[in-house]
Amino acid sequence: MRGGRTRSGMRLNGTVSSGLGRAHVFMAQEHYQNQFKVILGANAWPGTLNVQVSGEDLASYVALRNISGVDTLDIKEETKSSASEIDISEIENFRVRGFLREGRSFGGATAFHATMHRESKEEVQCAILIPDLTRHVDVVEVIATEFLRECLELQDGDEVTLKLS
Repeated sequence: MRGGRTRSGMRLNGTVSSGLGRAHVFMAQEHYQNQFKVILGANAWPGTLNVQVSGEDLASYVALRNISGVDTLDIKEETKSSASEIDISEIENFRVRGFLREGRSFGGATAFHATMHRESKEEVQCAILIPDLTRHVDVVEVIATEFLRECLELQDGDEVTLKLS
């Protein structure tokens, strides 16, 4: 089943893609790392893995964005409608608080526990991170205690599955 709910939670399938390379600036902040320790059980790797989603998987991701309070204005009405029909009430979310440092604002985010795997590789514990301010509409940002590209031997274009419960 692509996208949507399963008996064990939500499943998102997508394609690994490169980002802008700026996540490490935010991920390295002690204020965030202290909160990621609570969510992940240890420090997060100082970067995110980007996973591009489409179709039913995009609708599922938009449902997560909606519960996070992040508007998704520039998508098709059909996707918005599909997202509104997805029940994610049993998927736990974690609030990551923003902060101010030296006059610079670092925004908050919402995180969801997940596992990630690709064909023939073991699952890795991770979290989906949805920043309050993001330009990404169809790109899921994933954090973990491990360097996901290395431990799952990922390259741009590889297909991965994220499972939320």
